Amino acid sequence: MSHPLDRPIWSALTSERQTSLAVGANRALRFAPGYGVFAASEDQSPESLAAMAALERPEGVICTVEADPIPVPPGLSVVKEATLAQMVLVALAPAKARDIVIEPLTEADAPAMLALATLTEPGPFFERTHQLGDFFGVKQDGRLLAMAGERLKPDGFTEVSGVCAHPDARGRGYAGALMRTVIEQILARGETAFLHSYADNAGAIALYRSLGFAVRSQMAMRMLASPDI
Repeated sequence: MSHPLDRPIWSALTSERQTSLAVGANRALRFAPGYGVFAASEDQSPESLAAMAALERPEGVICTVEADPIPVPPGLSVVKEATLAQMVLVALAPAKARDIVIEPLTEADAPAMLALATLTEPGPFFERTHQLGDFFGVKQDGRLLAMAGERLKPDGFTEVSGVCAHPDARGRGYAGALMRTVIEQILARGETAFLHSYADNAGAIALYRSLGFAVRSQMAMRMLASPDI
Protein backbone atom coordinates (compact mmCIF):
# COMPACT_ATOMS: atom_id res chain seq x y z
CA MET A 1 0.00 0.00 0.00
CA SER A 2 1.19 3.52 -0.71
CA HIS A 3 1.85 5.94 2.11
CA PRO A 4 -1.00 8.43 2.70
CA LEU A 5 1.40 11.30 2.06
CA ASP A 6 2.25 9.97 -1.41
CA ARG A 7 -1.19 11.32 -2.37
CA PRO A 8 -1.73 14.01 0.29
CA ILE A 9 -4.64 15.75 -1.39
CA TRP A 10 -6.67 12.58 -1.95
CA SER A 11 -5.82 11.45 1.59
CA ALA A 12 -7.01 14.78 2.99
CA LEU A 13 -10.21 14.99 0.94
CA THR A 14 -11.20 11.47 2.01
CA SER A 15 -10.17 11.95 5.65
CA GLU A 16 -12.58 12.22 8.53
CA ARG A 17 -11.65 15.85 9.17
CA GLN A 18 -11.81 17.26 5.65
CA THR A 19 -14.22 15.11 3.66
CA SER A 20 -16.93 17.71 4.32
CA LEU A 21 -14.89 20.19 2.25
CA ALA A 22 -14.67 17.87 -0.76
CA VAL A 23 -16.71 18.48 -3.89
CA GLY A 24 -16.91 16.35 -7.01
CA ALA A 25 -17.72 12.75 -7.90
CA ASN A 26 -16.35 9.69 -6.16
CA ARG A 27 -13.61 9.28 -8.76
CA ALA A 28 -12.27 12.87 -8.47
CA LEU A 29 -12.47 15.43 -5.68
CA ARG A 30 -11.33 18.97 -5.02
CA PHE A 31 -11.58 21.38 -2.12
CA ALA A 32 -14.71 23.49 -2.26
CA PRO A 33 -14.08 26.80 -4.05
CA GLY A 34 -12.80 29.44 -1.68
CA TYR A 35 -10.80 26.95 0.37
CA GLY A 36 -8.25 26.01 -2.27
CA VAL A 37 -7.66 24.67 -5.77
CA PHE A 38 -6.19 21.31 -4.71
CA ALA A 39 -7.69 18.29 -6.47
CA ALA A 40 -7.02 14.58 -6.87
CA SER A 41 -8.41 11.60 -8.74
CA GLU A 42 -9.11 8.24 -7.16
CA ASP A 43 -6.67 6.53 -9.53
CA GLN A 44 -5.27 6.87 -13.04
CA SER A 45 -8.12 5.15 -14.85
CA PRO A 46 -9.68 6.93 -17.84
CA GLU A 47 -12.91 7.30 -15.83
CA SER A 48 -11.12 9.00 -12.94
CA LEU A 49 -9.15 11.30 -15.22
CA ALA A 50 -12.36 12.28 -17.02
CA ALA A 51 -13.98 13.01 -13.65
CA MET A 52 -11.07 15.26 -12.73
CA ALA A 53 -11.40 17.14 -15.99
CA ALA A 54 -15.08 17.67 -15.18
CA LEU A 55 -14.43 19.26 -11.77
CA GLU A 56 -15.63 22.83 -11.48
CA ARG A 57 -12.83 25.40 -11.77
CA PRO A 58 -14.17 28.85 -10.89
CA GLU A 59 -10.59 29.94 -10.15
CA GLY A 60 -9.57 28.76 -13.64
CA VAL A 61 -7.18 26.07 -12.40
CA ILE A 62 -6.86 23.01 -10.21
CA CYS A 63 -3.65 21.88 -8.54
CA THR A 64 -2.35 18.35 -8.02
CA VAL A 65 0.45 17.19 -5.72
CA GLU A 66 1.52 13.57 -6.20
CA ALA A 67 4.60 11.44 -5.58
CA ASP A 68 3.91 9.85 -8.98
CA PRO A 69 2.25 12.44 -11.24
CA ILE A 70 -0.96 11.34 -12.89
CA PRO A 71 -1.46 11.67 -16.65
CA VAL A 72 -2.88 15.01 -17.72
CA PRO A 73 -6.68 14.65 -17.77
CA PRO A 74 -8.33 15.00 -21.19
CA GLY A 75 -9.21 18.58 -22.06
CA LEU A 76 -6.73 20.07 -19.59
CA SER A 77 -3.16 21.27 -19.96
CA VAL A 78 -0.29 21.97 -17.58
CA VAL A 79 0.11 25.70 -16.99
CA LYS A 80 2.71 25.38 -14.22
CA GLU A 81 4.67 22.55 -12.69
CA ALA A 82 7.35 22.29 -10.04
CA THR A 83 9.14 19.79 -7.85
CA LEU A 84 8.32 20.02 -4.17
CA ALA A 85 10.19 18.65 -1.19
CA GLN A 86 7.77 16.96 1.16
CA MET A 87 9.16 17.12 4.69
CA VAL A 88 7.98 15.30 7.82
CA LEU A 89 8.80 16.27 11.40
CA VAL A 90 11.22 13.79 12.94
CA ALA A 91 11.66 15.51 16.31
CA LEU A 92 10.91 19.12 17.22
CA ALA A 93 14.18 20.91 17.94
CA PRO A 94 14.59 22.73 21.27
CA ALA A 95 13.17 26.23 21.27
CA LYS A 96 15.39 29.31 21.16
CA ALA A 97 14.64 32.12 23.55
CA ARG A 98 12.86 34.85 21.59
CA ASP A 99 10.78 37.80 22.70
CA ILE A 100 7.98 37.30 20.17
CA VAL A 101 4.31 37.74 21.00
CA ILE A 102 2.22 35.19 19.09
CA GLU A 103 -1.55 35.26 19.04
CA PRO A 104 -4.31 33.11 17.52
CA LEU A 105 -5.86 34.61 14.41
CA THR A 106 -9.63 34.84 14.12
CA GLU A 107 -12.20 35.45 11.43
CA ALA A 108 -11.73 39.17 12.01
CA ASP A 109 -8.16 38.78 10.74
CA ALA A 110 -9.23 37.11 7.48
CA PRO A 111 -8.81 40.18 5.22
CA ALA A 112 -5.33 40.86 6.61
CA MET A 113 -4.37 37.19 6.22
CA LEU A 114 -5.47 37.13 2.59
CA ALA A 115 -3.65 40.41 1.91
CA LEU A 116 -0.42 39.10 3.46
CA ALA A 117 -0.63 35.82 1.55
CA THR A 118 -1.37 37.66 -1.70
CA LEU A 119 1.71 39.84 -1.14
CA THR A 120 4.13 37.09 -0.15
CA GLU A 121 2.72 34.09 -2.08
CA PRO A 122 3.40 31.25 0.39
CA GLY A 123 1.20 28.99 -1.76
CA PRO A 124 -2.38 29.01 -3.07
CA PHE A 125 -4.39 31.05 -0.57
CA PHE A 126 -8.00 32.12 -1.01
CA GLU A 127 -10.71 33.82 1.01
CA ARG A 128 -11.51 30.68 3.06
CA THR A 129 -8.12 28.99 3.17
CA HIS A 130 -7.62 30.23 6.73
CA GLN A 131 -10.60 28.09 7.77
CA LEU A 132 -8.74 24.86 6.94
CA GLY A 133 -7.09 24.92 10.36
CA ASP A 134 -5.81 27.08 13.18
CA PHE A 135 -3.61 30.03 12.27
CA PHE A 136 -1.33 32.13 14.44
CA GLY A 137 0.22 35.51 13.79
CA VAL A 138 2.53 38.25 14.92
CA LYS A 139 1.19 41.80 14.90
CA GLN A 140 2.63 45.23 15.48
CA ASP A 141 0.25 48.06 16.31
CA GLY A 142 -2.59 45.89 15.00
CA ARG A 143 -0.85 45.21 11.68
CA LEU A 144 -0.35 41.55 10.73
CA LEU A 145 3.37 41.01 10.06
CA ALA A 146 3.62 37.22 9.85
CA MET A 147 1.49 34.09 10.09
CA ALA A 148 1.49 30.31 9.90
CA GLY A 149 -1.24 27.70 10.10
CA GLU A 150 -2.63 24.36 8.99
CA ARG A 151 -3.89 23.11 5.62
CA LEU A 152 -4.12 19.47 4.46
CA LYS A 153 -5.25 17.01 7.14
CA PRO A 154 -4.92 13.36 6.12
CA ASP A 155 -5.80 11.00 8.96
CA GLY A 156 -2.98 11.14 11.50
CA PHE A 157 -1.18 14.03 9.81
CA THR A 158 -1.50 17.82 9.58
CA GLU A 159 0.30 20.05 7.10
CA VAL A 160 1.99 23.23 8.30
CA SER A 161 1.24 25.87 5.69
CA GLY A 162 0.63 29.54 4.98
CA VAL A 163 4.00 30.44 6.51
CA CYS A 164 4.86 33.97 5.49
CA ALA A 165 6.20 37.28 6.75
CA HIS A 166 5.82 40.78 5.39
CA PRO A 167 8.99 41.96 3.61
CA ASP A 168 9.36 44.66 6.28
CA ALA A 169 9.44 42.00 9.02
CA ARG A 170 11.78 39.34 7.67
CA GLY A 171 14.87 38.25 9.53
CA ARG A 172 13.25 38.56 12.96
CA GLY A 173 12.61 34.86 13.58
CA TYR A 174 8.84 35.16 13.18
CA ALA A 175 8.43 32.26 10.73
CA GLY A 176 10.24 29.75 12.91
CA ALA A 177 8.45 30.85 16.08
CA LEU A 178 5.05 30.68 14.42
CA MET A 179 5.75 27.29 12.92
CA ARG A 180 6.79 25.99 16.33
CA THR A 181 3.45 27.12 17.77
CA VAL A 182 1.56 25.33 14.99
CA ILE A 183 3.71 22.19 15.34
CA GLU A 184 3.25 22.02 19.11
CA GLN A 185 -0.50 22.07 18.61
CA ILE A 186 -0.29 19.27 16.03
CA LEU A 187 1.88 17.15 18.32
CA ALA A 188 -0.48 17.72 21.24
CA ARG A 189 -3.22 16.06 19.15
CA GLY A 190 -1.01 13.02 18.60
CA GLU A 191 -0.52 13.78 14.90
CA THR A 192 2.54 14.03 12.66
CA ALA A 193 3.44 17.43 11.20
CA PHE A 194 4.47 17.67 7.55
CA LEU A 195 4.91 20.41 4.97
CA HIS A 196 5.82 21.12 1.37
CA SER A 197 8.45 23.48 0.00
CA TYR A 198 9.73 24.20 -3.46
CA ALA A 199 12.67 21.82 -3.78
CA ASP A 200 14.99 24.64 -4.88
CA ASN A 201 14.11 26.95 -1.96
CA ALA A 202 17.28 26.28 0.01
CA GLY A 203 16.58 28.97 2.60
CA ALA A 204 13.16 27.63 3.51
CA ILE A 205 14.37 24.03 3.62
CA ALA A 206 17.23 25.03 5.92
CA LEU A 207 14.72 26.66 8.30
CA TYR A 208 12.52 23.57 8.27
CA ARG A 209 15.49 21.30 8.96
CA SER A 210 16.46 23.49 11.91
CA LEU A 211 13.01 22.87 13.39
CA GLY A 212 13.38 19.10 13.06
CA PHE A 213 11.93 18.28 9.64
CA ALA A 214 13.53 15.88 7.18
CA VAL A 215 12.78 15.36 3.50
CA ARG A 216 10.51 12.36 3.02
CA SER A 217 9.88 12.49 -0.71
CA GLN A 218 10.05 14.57 -3.86
CA MET A 219 6.57 15.54 -5.07
CA ALA A 220 5.29 16.71 -8.43
CA MET A 221 3.06 19.79 -8.32
CA ARG A 222 0.98 20.69 -11.38
CA MET A 223 -1.43 23.49 -12.09
CA LEU A 224 -4.01 22.32 -14.65
CA ALA A 225 -6.38 24.43 -16.74
CA SER A 226 -8.29 24.41 -19.97
CA PRO A 227 -6.00 25.16 -22.93
CA ASP A 228 -7.74 28.48 -23.53
CA ILE A 229 -6.85 29.85 -20.05
